Amino acid sequence: MTTSGSPVTLLWGEDAFLLREAALELLGDVRAIEVDAGEWQGTELQDLATPSLFGEPRALLVTDCRSLSKDALGAIGSYLLAPDPESSLVLACTVAERGKPPAALQKLVQPVGEVRQVQVARKEIEPWLVQRAKRAELDLTPPAARALVQTLGEDLGQLAAAVQQLADAFRGQKVTPAQIHQQFRGLGEQKTWDLCDRAFTKDLPGAIRALRSIEENGDEALMVLGGIAVRVRDLLRVRALPDRLAPTQVAREAGLRFEWQARRYQQQARNFTLEELVTIHDRVADADRALKSGAPGDVVMPVLIAAIAA
Repeated sequence: MTTSGSPVTLLWGEDAFLLREAALELLGDVRAIEVDAGEWQGTELQDLATPSLFGEPRALLVTDCRSLSKDALGAIGSYLLAPDPESSLVLACTVAERGKPPAALQKLVQPVGEVRQVQVARKEIEPWLVQRAKRAELDLTPPAARALVQTLGEDLGQLAAAVQQLADAFRGQKVTPAQIHQQFRGLGEQKTWDLCDRAFTKDLPGAIRALRSIEENGDEALMVLGGIAVRVRDLLRVRALPDRLAPTQVAREAGLRFEWQARRYQQQARNFTLEELVTIHDRVADADRALKSGAPGDVVMPVLIAAIAA
């Protein structure tokens, strides 16, 4: 059973990385079978309820639960009528900004389990980084945390990977903005922003050139993908706003820092329908899974960029 003491836990929030990390922390030492909701086969809960040959605890982690089919929800509902008290079911549901998990899923879980929101607000990202660094025996100063966010963006998975990279390079040392700029100069705003600007303005040749420059510099594909993910989410927020809004209002409503940034994002967002941006967001998630499964970045990234810019 999970450390929460419940046979089922529904974790929900806007960041898939944060949700998966919270799920693994919840499960502790229990090894879980992990299933993407979009690939639900129907036998997962049977496996969960089957006693282990060696008697170890059983656990099932289902990610992207907004993609659960009606049949899958029905199967989960049936299982939760009499859940195995020695097994753990963790459901991770990524939602849009200010979104909520499906009401039907909450209704199934609440009587027998726990529903928990997992999030790090924008104003909490820098303290979150400092605390994460401390656990990795790294003295990350607040100005350095700010520099890291300014350099890499607000994707939590990307930032967590950066903290680990810094811990490997500077463990036991005090890290200042100077070390941040030195360590991540290849992933600075210029290269990442240039790639995103070219891709989302439909400049395919320019986007491919920018990607090749990043690859030649030796930058990690996952880190670059994190920057693209941040841009897609920003464009989704901008595209959902009325076209008539002034850039100052767009910046405020979409949580952007600068008016010029809002103006540029308005222009880029108009190149896509909202549905097309949602599809691109899904393709970014697919690329993330592929890279984490060992697919080479020089194969995955050009395909993604072509899908955006073509």
